[in-house]
Amino acid sequence: MDPSFLIMWLGFMLASYSVVGNDSLQTLGTFLASNEDRPWYILWIFAGSILTATLVYGWYTYAGDVSYGRLEKYPFIEDISWPYLLPPLVLMLLTRTGIPVSTSFMVLTFFKPKGLYDMTFKSVLGYVLAFATAIIIWQLITRLVDKRFIENPIQPQEKRVWIVLQWSSTAFLWGQWLIQDFANIFVYLPRAISSVELLVSLVILLVMLAYIFYSRGGAIQQIVKAKTNTVDIRSATIIDFLYALVLLFFKQYSNVPMSTTWVFLGLLAGRELAIRFELGKRATISRGARVAGQVLNVLLVLAIAYVIYLRDVLGEVLICSFALLIIARTAVLMWEAQNHEPDLKGTLRMVGFDLVKVTIGLIISIALVYLMKFLTGI
Repeated sequence: MDPSFLIMWLGFMLASYSVVGNDSLQTLGTFLASNEDRPWYILWIFAGSILTATLVYGWYTYAGDVSYGRLEKYPFIEDISWPYLLPPLVLMLLTRTGIPVSTSFMVLTFFKPKGLYDMTFKSVLGYVLAFATAIIIWQLITRLVDKRFIENPIQPQEKRVWIVLQWSSTAFLWGQWLIQDFANIFVYLPRAISSVELLVSLVILLVMLAYIFYSRGGAIQQIVKAKTNTVDIRSATIIDFLYALVLLFFKQYSNVPMSTTWVFLGLLAGRELAIRFELGKRATISRGARVAGQVLNVLLVLAIAYVIYLRDVLGEVLICSFALLIIARTAVLMWEAQNHEPDLKGTLRMVGFDLVKVTIGLIISIALVYLMKFLTGI
């Protein structure tokens, strides 16, 4: 049997487990956290049916390309060799330790190192956009509902409605994530797969997904549980819905693969800062800090609107402007923290620590790319 054929399918199986295992934090983390009382196989059947529908739809609509066109610039490697098994193996190791690594950086850059810049640019923009959106939205949400969620446990009559809403938002999010991240898994297979390959790959994915649900997400699930009130089905529903909207925006914006890990951590980071700030702030916050925060919020909204309306005019200037706005907004938060409950600074440290961890993953990915070049002679 051709060794390339074995490496291709072994790579696919390793990528299936590694990618879904690592990124289950983003799409299914809040779903698992708020449904711990339900049997794992009920949750698996729900998620598996969405995975099946999304995979078959992409295969039928894109003439066998289940990546939804995201692998157009990543040619299939006919004589694939063993070094290409390194990315999912390293990703699996990091996932077992609870480190959220960008699977796009870890896997796709091996197949096209020149795409690293475009992928990094889009992923950083995704983090900034999700971070800014979460801060602005959750400052309002916390004032209106999140504080009530924390102080008043959900009642039985409310839970039925929120279960429907949460499962609907999870279905929306899970579908959007699959469309983004199928590229990280199916990069090992031909760009147009046959019906037999479709069936085999679907069975493999469903088995891997079953194990993820059986283990309740694994060690990486602790990142979600550490955030404020994510086990509340009401808060989990809002997180899933907003994250899905951000992914939908990037699906329409570009076919360049991106790190959904960076987007999700940006959303959680902005949400955590907004909630901690609103719940712990005092009336003694200076007028200057309050005005500066509101002005920066308006500028961030305008910047986001600019991206959405003029999405073909993106460049380094825009991403630098976004970064400067985020830095300025964080500085104002630190200013406001001087008259704030002590845990806001701790929250900033936690957010920074999460960002450091995914940045380390990016550095490891770049190092592996150069190692692969050395091993393959490319």
